[in-house]
Amino acid sequence: MSANRSRPGKRFVGIALALSIAAAGAGCSRDHPQAQEASGPSRADARDQGHGDAVECRGQGTVPDAKVRYGTEILIHAPLRTVFEIQTDVNNWSDWQESMLTSKQLGSGPLRAGSPIRWTSAVAATPASPATELSVTSTIKQVKRNNCIRWAGPANGEGIHISEGTHVWTFTKVEGGTLVRTEESWTGDEVDDNVELFTKALGASLDSGVKELKAAAEARTDR
Repeated sequence: MSANRSRPGKRFVGIALALSIAAAGAGCSRDHPQAQEASGPSRADARDQGHGDAVECRGQGTVPDAKVRYGTEILIHAPLRTVFEIQTDVNNWSDWQESMLTSKQLGSGPLRAGSPIRWTSAVAATPASPATELSVTSTIKQVKRNNCIRWAGPANGEGIHISEGTHVWTFTKVEGGTLVRTEESWTGDEVDDNVELFTKALGASLDSGVKELKAAAEARTDR
């Protein structure tokens, strides 16, 4: 997969900042008492400090030499099967993810290696850029029921291009519910030129994502 060779300007930076702001706010907009619990530190940082293991599915993780990579985790007070079903029900992601506009599994049957998925997310307007949509098309690389899932693919929007995002989720039954750990890496010229900015954007997105998953799973469990 080739990377976009253009260099970002002020307008692109505004869009990236909007992505960070929109992602950070998405997980806090739903009125759920558990949604505000803090998730874990950067998983990459934890590994560097000798804490925690790599987040992998069937032995495969994120891109090891990616300049932009972030990981986090959260305890969800819900059965493992419930959490896994919500996270892998691609067609209904927009029901519980605030910034998700559309999502679709391209193909029938359960998710499996080789299954393509496509979704679009809203990116808020800023004084430097208009509102836009980020379109992502990924392929499931590995999946193990009630245990883990890993996908990878490019993301594109007006003024933004990520050559490949690789995202891994693991789900572990623990006392009190389910421990969810996730890590994602981004590669491409544009993200490599703005490592700090994009790491913040990715971190905001993942932190809000696990909080929204927690809120959705716990709300279903409370019914």
